[in-house]
Amino acid sequence: MYIYILILALAMAGALFLPQKTAKNTAYLACWMIGLALFVGISDMLGGYDRYIYGELFDDLADIRQEGRNVLTAYIFQQYPTELGYAYLNILISYFTANRYIFIFVVTLLIYLLYYINIKRYSSDYRIALLLFFGLLFFFTFTYLRQMIGVGIAGLSFKFIYERKLWKFVIVVLIAASFHNSALILLPVYFIPIKKYSIGAIMVLMILCLLIGVSGASSSLFEAYSSTSGLEERTTQYLEDTSGFRVAYLLEAVFFLWVILANYSKIGKDKQQIVLLNVALTFCAILLLFIRSENGGRLGWYFVLALIGTLTVVLSTSLKNVLNKLIVYAVVVFLYVRIVLGWGVLLTPYKTFFTNGIREGDFIYDRYEYNPNYADDKFHR
Repeated sequence: MYIYILILALAMAGALFLPQKTAKNTAYLACWMIGLALFVGISDMLGGYDRYIYGELFDDLADIRQEGRNVLTAYIFQQYPTELGYAYLNILISYFTANRYIFIFVVTLLIYLLYYINIKRYSSDYRIALLLFFGLLFFFTFTYLRQMIGVGIAGLSFKFIYERKLWKFVIVVLIAASFHNSALILLPVYFIPIKKYSIGAIMVLMILCLLIGVSGASSSLFEAYSSTSGLEERTTQYLEDTSGFRVAYLLEAVFFLWVILANYSKIGKDKQQIVLLNVALTFCAILLLFIRSENGGRLGWYFVLALIGTLTVVLSTSLKNVLNKLIVYAVVVFLYVRIVLGWGVLLTPYKTFFTNGIREGDFIYDRYEYNPNYADDKFHR
């Protein structure tokens, strides 16, 4: 666990003590993104069972290709029939490796390249952006590989909203959806008028979203959408257990709303800032709309990069924001440590694939390992 605490402490030190000239230092951002990509990419099946599923699908496809059979018969095309971008990425990687660890490593590099581009493009202070990234997205890059690629690609579409290039926006979102269909939730965002809404109007909208979410109507609407798009099974997974009330969603939405609205005047009339602001507010609305969904909050991930960009604007100006910064940083630490403690053996002890064997107490390995030979020799294939 200590290695995760050390990483966060280093990022915190950078945000608190590095000079202002570091705020837009691309070398600083690049070093962090490369370091994190390596740290996550070489980890040995950490984060949960998703890595085993992706690994098994890749190994199956690589075997079929190496045997000269038709790769379109691989099980991945049955598992993700509409997410062909991800399937063809598997095919591409299979041309130079048949090993699941190398596959995951390459995919992780792609994820962090996309996040580097997005943070560089939309954030006004890389020190703050990195710290927010740790609290909001970092741990999900260990396991939700498909959706993290989708989130990274989808983030590239924000540029085309404020440039008013509809077809480029649609194409980028569709590419993101070819890795994870849930990226389609971004499509309506293009049609939000580029303007700063009054705080009163925003509060009315958020209260309305909360009432709809509590009623369960949003879950029913999403299920209706899925029935016409072939996503019934995926939707059931996202909206399972709709009888509960996700207090964490409410607290997160209220907190980020408070930070944004308390500093609303700091957001200028620049089109980019306004678009990122409205997408960030949509993140809060999504949490409230799906407040009775176990996994509906994952839909909010597509808006997080805009949230990070907006928060760097409102937190990076003048010494008056010291208190706000400290509060936000404390919440980031809470979100980060909560996952470290909550995921437990899914993350700790940290182990790379450069050493054979398995981690003690890893129940995910016991349940989901499909090829025990990997435990004896990580590079046996």
